[in-house]
Amino acid sequence: MSTVMPFAAGTTLLSDVTAAVRAAGVTLRDRYTSHARGTSLDEVVAEIHANDDAVLDVLRGPLLRARPGSQWAEDELAGGALPAGEWWVVDPAEGNINHVHGMDDWAVTATLVRDNQPVLTVVHLPLTGDTYTAVAGGGAHLNGRPLTVSAKTDLGAALIGTGQAKPGEDEHTFRRIGDSVTAMLVNGLVVRVSVPATLQLIHVAAGRMDAFWQFSDVRSGLVAGALLVAEAGGTVTDLAGEPWSTAGRDFLAAAPGIHGAALKVLAPIV
Repeated sequence: MSTVMPFAAGTTLLSDVTAAVRAAGVTLRDRYTSHARGTSLDEVVAEIHANDDAVLDVLRGPLLRARPGSQWAEDELAGGALPAGEWWVVDPAEGNINHVHGMDDWAVTATLVRDNQPVLTVVHLPLTGDTYTAVAGGGAHLNGRPLTVSAKTDLGAALIGTGQAKPGEDEHTFRRIGDSVTAMLVNGLVVRVSVPATLQLIHVAAGRMDAFWQFSDVRSGLVAGALLVAEAGGTVTDLAGEPWSTAGRDFLAAAPGIHGAALKVLAPIV
C-alpha cells in the first residue's frame, strides 16, 4: 500500500463509526444460528441477502451521517478503482457464507476509502465482542490495544493464507489459487485456505499469521485488512511488488521479514 498521509479524522469519527458497526453487529448476531440455514442454492442465497439487508438497514444511515459528503460503494463484490473522493466500502456480513452455515468466523466491516486508499476502518466480531480499528497514520488496534505484525524472517517458518474472494470466478483464477497454494505448501510452513479475507488479515495484523495473498480485487474483502496490516507495521503490495490500492488486481499483505520471499514465490504464478 502506498504511503498515505495521516488521516485527520479526530476521535469523534472513529467513535461514531465504531458505534455504528457494533450496533450493526448486534443485528447480525441476533440473526445467527449454530446450525446451517438453507439446503438449496436459492435458499442459501436468500439467507445471505437477508443478512445483508438487515444489517445495511441499521448501518448505512449512521455512516453517511458520520462523514458528510462521503459516498457509498453499492456493490460489495465489486473491485477496481473508485472515483475520486471519500467512499464507504462496507461488508455488512463479511463471511456471510459462514454465518449462514452456523460457523463463527464472520464480522461487520466499514472502511472509509479516500482517493482509493483506505484511511479508517472498523472490523467488529459480534460473537467475541472484539473490535479492530485503524486510522491512517494512527496505528492499528484491537479493543484499544496496539497491534504489531509478526517478526518472522523465514518463510519456511510462516503460517500463511489465501482464499476464494467470491463464488463464480473464472477458471483461470481458481487454477492460480491452486498453483499458489501448492507453491506455498512447498516454501512455507502451513497454508490456510479459508474465507473471508478480512478474518485472515486481522490475524496478520495481530502477528498470529505471517502473510495473506489473493488473486482477486474484491474491495470489501481487502480494504479493512490492508489498512490494519499496514498500520500494524506490515507490507501491503500487489504481486508485482508495487504499492497496493483498490485499483490493484492482486494482493499480498505480509510481515516485512517474509514479504520479499513470499513475493518471489507468488509473482511467477500467472
